[in-house]
Amino acid sequence: MIKIIIFKDRKGYIEGYKVSGHADYDIKGKDIVCAAVSVLAQTTLISLVEVCNVPEKKIDYSIDDKGFLNVTLPNTLDISTRMKTEIVLKTFEIGIKSILESYSEYITLKYREV
Repeated sequence: MIKIIIFKDRKGYIEGYKVSGHADYDIKGKDIVCAAVSVLAQTTLISLVEVCNVPEKKIDYSIDDKGFLNVTLPNTLDISTRMKTEIVLKTFEIGIKSILESYSEYITLKYREV
């Protein structure tokens, strides 16, 4: 099962996310659930850098080839950049919820306040 946690602050802004595990929907290389979640999670990280212009070295992230990605935004972003990151992170959230609608036995989504 893939476990996704979205971290929000008290105002409801997304501060980061964590993805771990495997869906086991199908064999390696044919698992569309794992592929969909991986593409969303990795594209979100890349977009924070390339679209929102957050310097990569300022994003606290770790990733491995075993199905783990943890991303935390810096708390020093200016308001304009913060609004851009919120759009990207909300898009990630919507994408995960969409996958969850069809494949709820393979992924979980939880929220944590930071």
